Amino acid sequence: MKKQIVLLPGDGIGTEVIHSAKEVLKVIAEEFNHTFEFETHDIGGSAVDLHGTPLPQATVDACKKADAVLLGAVGGPKWDQLPSHLRPERGLLGIRKELDLFANLRPVKSFKNLLHASPLKESVVSGSDLLIVRELTGGLYFGTPSERVNGGEAVVDTLAYTRKEIERIVDKGFQAAQTRRGHLTSVDKANVLESSKMWREVVEEKKAQYPDVKVEHVLVDAAAMKLITNPSQFDVIVTENLFGDILSDEASVLTGSLGMLPSASLREDGVGLYEPVHGSAPDIAGKGIANPVAMILSTALMLRYSFQMEKEASLIEEAVQAVLDSGYQTADLQIPNGRKVGTVEMTHRIIDYIVTQNASKCIMGCYA
Repeated sequence: MKKQIVLLPGDGIGTEVIHSAKEVLKVIAEEFNHTFEFETHDIGGSAVDLHGTPLPQATVDACKKADAVLLGAVGGPKWDQLPSHLRPERGLLGIRKELDLFANLRPVKSFKNLLHASPLKESVVSGSDLLIVRELTGGLYFGTPSERVNGGEAVVDTLAYTRKEIERIVDKGFQAAQTRRGHLTSVDKANVLESSKMWREVVEEKKAQYPDVKVEHVLVDAAAMKLITNPSQFDVIVTENLFGDILSDEASVLTGSLGMLPSASLREDGVGLYEPVHGSAPDIAGKGIANPVAMILSTALMLRYSFQMEKEASLIEEAVQAVLDSGYQTADLQIPNGRKVGTVEMTHRIIDYIVTQNASKCIMGCYA
C-alpha cells in the first residue's frame, strides 16, 4: 500500500521525535511491503522565523494533498512576545481548521512499570485503558457572539452545535467502541444545558445502529470524579469540545508522564493529524534525551485510523510495551532499576523489537 505522509517537525524536540517516528515507519513499510512517501514542511515558531507566519500556505497545500499528517510540537519562550496572530500555536489551530479535523482521539493507557509515577494510587490506576473522543471544531470555543457587553461590565459566550456536528462525533465514538471493548460512555450536562439535551437525544437515536455497543450516559461532573476514583471502568468516552478538553487533560495524569500520550485529530474521510500530547520542551531540545514514545504511538494511531493497518499499529504498541517492560526508559520516566537511554537508542530498541517479532511470526507464515 502506498501512502503520502506530511511531516511537520515544528519546534523544540519536535524535530527529534518526528525523526524517530519516520524511522519506525520506514521499518514498518519494509516489514509489511508498504510504500510511505514523506514530505517535510514548516509550522509554528520555526515557520515564523523562516516565512513570517506560523502556517505557510505551502504547508497547508501539502497537508491537504496528504493521506495523513504527523506533527511534532510547536511553541517556546522564544516566540512568547509575538502578536497573537504570529504565535506558534496559531499554526496548529490553523491547520486543524484548514483540514476540518472535527474529532480528537486521545488514548490513555497505564503501563505497569510506570504506575508508581502517577499521582494516584497504583491500585486505582492499574488496568486503565480508555479512549476519549472529543468534538474539536464546535461548541463554546467557536460560538458567536463571544464578547464583552454593557461597556465591558458583562460577557457573553455562545455554546452552539448543529445536529449534524453532534451526529458525526457520536458516530466516531460508537465506531471506536466497536474496535475496542464495546462500551461507550457519553458525557454531557443534560440536566442543565439544552445542547446536552440534544447530545443525549442523538446518542439515543444512534445506538440502534450499533447494537454491539453498550451505552452509558454520565453527567460531566460525575465523569470527572470517576476518572480519578475508578478510571478502569471506562472504555470509550465521547463528549463535546469543552468537556473533552477538561477530561482529557485530567486523564493525562493517569500515565505519570506526558511523554507517553499520543493523540489523533480526524476529519470525516479518515485523513488525520497525529501528534504527541507533550509540548516542544525547548529546555531539552538538541540534547538527545527527549522521549519519542508518544510520537511513535501517534504513528500507530495513524496506521490504525487513517490507513486501516491494524496489525502494523498493534505491533508498534506491542514493541513500546515490550521495551518498557525490559526496563529501558528516557529521562522523563522513573522505572525502578531501569536503564536510562536517549532518544535514538529508545527508538532503535522499539525498531529492533518490531523487526525481530515480525521475523518470528514470518517463520510460521508471514502475514506481510
